[in-house]
Amino acid sequence: MNTLAIGGNSRSVGKTSLAVSIIGATREVEWTAVKLTQFGHGICSSSGEACSCAVTNPACPYEISVEDGRVPTTDTARMLAAGAAQVLWVRVALGQLPVAMPAIRQRLAGKRHVLFESNSIVEHLRPHAYLSVLRFDTPDCKESAGRLAPEADAFVLAPSQLEVPAWAGFDAEIVRQKPTFKAQPPSYCTPEIIEFVRHRVIRSGEFDRTSPGRST
Repeated sequence: MNTLAIGGNSRSVGKTSLAVSIIGATREVEWTAVKLTQFGHGICSSSGEACSCAVTNPACPYEISVEDGRVPTTDTARMLAAGAAQVLWVRVALGQLPVAMPAIRQRLAGKRHVLFESNSIVEHLRPHAYLSVLRFDTPDCKESAGRLAPEADAFVLAPSQLEVPAWAGFDAEIVRQKPTFKAQPPSYCTPEIIEFVRHRVIRSGEFDRTSPGRST
């Protein structure tokens, strides 16, 4: 399974738009796209308001649903419309992603190319490439984005009034040490990003990256 993870420092920095652009530009690949939403922190990743993404079954901390495209404005519907073969929405309680991982792996068994929109997935299923979208002038930075910044294979820099990040706990030097792509809305994508994905993910040989730690 060849995998790409797209994360970012906050909501509304272009993560989904980048995912949609990559799917649309590589339609020869039958992508299975997975959007992972963690609930329980009180703020919804899509709206910034009080979170209503919690699953309805109190006995299970996660739920996996298949996007049908009926509501075309959702992030997952946009991925489906861009050409993904299948799109899954994984809702999981904060801190319970390890519990959900066996079910996620089972749903992805036999899939050849998988695109995740998530930072946290990097700790549990090592992707062939992890792109982190950063917009330096957003006031907040997800804890997972800062903690996993050293794991990023490249950063996608969204337009910003600041030239360096100023978030507490985020090591700005990491950005200078990694490949970076400057991208503009609405696509948040460039031909160079597409070639990077083709080289690192689509053309990549099959190898095991399921445990933490970078290959050398």
